Amino acid sequence: MPGAWSSMNCWPRRGVQVRVLIDQLSAMESPDTLAALSGIHRNFQLRIYSPLFNLGRPNYADYVLASFIRFRQLNQRMHTKVLVVDGEVGVTGGRNYSDDYYDWSQTYNFLDRDVLVSGPAAKAMETNFDVFWVAPQSVPVEQLNDVAKILLAHGVPALSDKRYELPERVRAMQMASADPALLRKRLGDALVPVANVQFVADPPGKHDDAAKRADTAPASLVVRDVVESAKHEVVIQTPYLVLTHGAQRLFQGLHRRPDPPRVIVSTSSLAGIDNALTYAMAYKYRRRFLKRFGFEMYELKPFPQDVPMRVGDLVTDEEDVADEGETGKVLGGNTGRRRPLPANGEDTSRRGVLLYRLNRPLPESDEPRVGLHAKSLVVDRSIAVVGSHNFDPRGVNYNTESALIIRDPAFAARVADSIERDTLPANAWAIAPREPGIAEVDDTIVRASERLPIFDLWPSRYATAFDFRGGPDCPKPLPIRDPDFHRCYRAVGDFPDVPLLGVKWWMTRVITAFGAGMTPFL
Repeated sequence: MPGAWSSMNCWPRRGVQVRVLIDQLSAMESPDTLAALSGIHRNFQLRIYSPLFNLGRPNYADYVLASFIRFRQLNQRMHTKVLVVDGEVGVTGGRNYSDDYYDWSQTYNFLDRDVLVSGPAAKAMETNFDVFWVAPQSVPVEQLNDVAKILLAHGVPALSDKRYELPERVRAMQMASADPALLRKRLGDALVPVANVQFVADPPGKHDDAAKRADTAPASLVVRDVVESAKHEVVIQTPYLVLTHGAQRLFQGLHRRPDPPRVIVSTSSLAGIDNALTYAMAYKYRRRFLKRFGFEMYELKPFPQDVPMRVGDLVTDEEDVADEGETGKVLGGNTGRRRPLPANGEDTSRRGVLLYRLNRPLPESDEPRVGLHAKSLVVDRSIAVVGSHNFDPRGVNYNTESALIIRDPAFAARVADSIERDTLPANAWAIAPREPGIAEVDDTIVRASERLPIFDLWPSRYATAFDFRGGPDCPKPLPIRDPDFHRCYRAVGDFPDVPLLGVKWWMTRVITAFGAGMTPFL
C-alpha cells in the first residue's frame, strides 16, 4: 500500500505504540524490508505469524519442502483481519493490506467490504489481537533467521526510498487524512446506533488441543448458527463458492423445509476471479447448488457497470452510511465514483452500504478488472455478518477467521441491498439451468458425474451463465425459476469473457475433472 510504512513511521514518532502482526504468506517480498522495519523506531514492533523454517521470506523450494514435512503448519494460516486504534475503534472485514484492496492498482483490484466499530466490540478485537500477539506462532521479525542474518552483518538497513507510483494521489490521501473536519464528516459524524454488535474470532492455532479446550467458539460455528436460524431469506456474498460437507448438509436441510428460505448467492466469475482452482470446484457442483440447495446464483462480471470505484484521482465520497449499537457503534461507507446503470437494471446505488469496490484491466481495456473478495451474509434482513470467512473448507478447518455479527434490521437490509446490487444485470451474470430439454439430459448425467473424484469429464454442468435482455416484454430482471426466464435471458456460455482454450479455460476443465480431492485445501 503506497505510503503505508511512512505513515507507520510517523505514528511512532508521535508517541503512538504501533504493533503489526502479519501472516507469513502475506509478508514482505524481501527480508531486507523486514530487517529495515525491525529497527525503524522503538515504538514500532512487527511480528510474523507461523513462519516456515523460521524464515521471513521462504523461497519456492522451502514451500515445496514444507508441503512434505510441515503440511499442517503450511496450511494453518492467520486469515483474521483487524485494525484497532486505542482499544476504542476497530475495523474488520475481508480486506488485506496491499494496493489491489484499496483501488490503487491500475490493473486488478478487489471488491471488498469492511465495518468500522466502536465500543465493547472494538475492545473485543483488541483482546483477540493481544492473544495472537503473545502466541508462540507469532515471532518477532528480528528473530527470524534470514532477518537476523542481515541485522548481524549490516545492522538495520534503511527503508527503500523508491518513488511512489502515484505520488499525487499519495499527497491527496495524506492531506485528506490530516483534515480533522473531513475525518469527522466521513467517520465520526456518520456513526449511528444499531441494536447489537458482536465480534467473534478464532484463537491462534485453533486446532491445537489447548485451543479446543478454550472457552471460545470458532467463528465458523457462530456463522453456521446464524444461517441455520433463517426463516425467509439468506443473502450470501463470497468469492470462493466451495462448501464443506457440513455446509452442504445445512443448505440442503434449509431447502427441504416445507417453506424453504430463499438463498441468493453473489460470487465470482472465472473472468474476474483471482483463483481459478476454487472456481473450478464451484463450477463442478453447479447442479448441486441449484437443485439440491436451491441457490439463486450470480457471478460478478469482470467489468461491472455500477460499482463505486476510485482507480484514478481521489474523489469525494458521494454517500456515507452508518449504524451503531448498544454494544458499540459501527460504520460502513461507499467509496468512489459510480458509473450509471443501463436502463435494464434498477439503480440501487443510494441503498449501498459497506462498499469498498475495487478492480483490474485486461490488456485490451483501459479500465481495471474487478475481482470479488467481500465475505458477507444477511439472514432474514435482520442479522448481518461481515468478516474474513469465505464460508469454505479452509475457513472451517485451517484458517483463523473473524467476523462482526450485527443484529439490526435496518443495517442488515442495507448490507443485503449492497450485495443484491452486485447481482443486477449490469454487474453480474445469472447462473441458471440450460434451455428446457438440454437441462434435463444434463441433469441425469451430471448427477452421476459430479460424484466422481476423478474422470468427471462431462463437459456440460447442467447450468450456464445468462445475460438479461431488457425490452418492452422484459421490463425488469427475473428470478431464475420464473417461467419467463429463458425468454428474457440469453445464454452466454459457461465462462463468458474467458478465451476459449485459454489457460483459465483449460485449468478449470482439468480441475473439474481431476481435482475434487483438493477441495479441503482451496
